[in-house]
Amino acid sequence: MIVKQFLQQYKYEVLLIALMQHLFIGIFLKDLPFYTEVIWPINMLILGLASVGVFIGKGEWKNITRNALFLLVLALPIGLRFWGRYPGYFLFLNVAYVVFFIFIFWQIVGFLIRPGYINADIISASACGYLLLIEISTFLLQYFLYQNPASFKGIDMSNPAATYVDLVYFSSITLTSIGFGDITPSAHYTKLITSVFGIAGQFYTVVLVGIIISKFSSKNSTDEHSKPL
Repeated sequence: MIVKQFLQQYKYEVLLIALMQHLFIGIFLKDLPFYTEVIWPINMLILGLASVGVFIGKGEWKNITRNALFLLVLALPIGLRFWGRYPGYFLFLNVAYVVFFIFIFWQIVGFLIRPGYINADIISASACGYLLLIEISTFLLQYFLYQNPASFKGIDMSNPAATYVDLVYFSSITLTSIGFGDITPSAHYTKLITSVFGIAGQFYTVVLVGIIISKFSSKNSTDEHSKPL
């Protein structure tokens, strides 16, 4: 009960921390195969538990869907030890992860649009939305990469963890419009998908700034009207 209350009260802060550790924990690891076998399943367990608070009180079907997707994305990295040599397994894994992160992202966007105020939850949810775009981009591009390894240049495919880290990096610099050029899409469809995510990153930023300014202005207007004459 205490854990549930904590997750509900600090749902976006907890999710933000979980997303950051999932995307960037490789900074602190030198043994990438160890990441694939041990850290990845633990990461997904943390991320799945962190997403619970976002769906508290959101309806039975949403929670059932979230739980089913969570169990799937938790089981898939564990299964790498047994079925990782089959290309189809990686393709299914990436599709499952894309669906899982889109489902959470949709919930975050719904929250950002609704309230007419700005507080710590809005800021944390905004950051979660950006990191979820990176997650979606990473696993969608990884899906196409495993279908055709020649669809990207500069990706380390020596092991799944190295590939994942490279795509997190690539997705991050694409969404932030940095683009160093050390990793490049070489197939027409990966070029177009990269373009879509570059546009999505800019669109999300512009719309988010608009939402925050609107909420801030609405709050100030409400405060002005509530002042005694």
